[in-house]
Amino acid sequence: MALMITDECINCDVCEPECPNDAISQGDTIYVIDPNKCTECVGHYDTPQCVEVCPVDCIPLNPEYKESNEQLQGKYEKLMAAKGK
Repeated sequence: MALMITDECINCDVCEPECPNDAISQGDTIYVIDPNKCTECVGHYDTPQCVEVCPVDCIPLNPEYKESNEQLQGKYEKLMAAKGK
């Protein structure tokens, strides 16, 4: 699954630079995660880095984007190919 940021976000700015896929950006009121870029850090790290650094625990799984580890790995590979890596 992709992750999402809830309205409990305090805009502390710590999650955005941690995302290796550049999936996190500032939204209208809180940070948002692009589900097309979020791989839960599969391919980069063992755990989602944004979740690790979030001080208010406002980054759960997004139930609208159910993906297996294999699907997340495939998304990671496509993103890296697009970056030329």
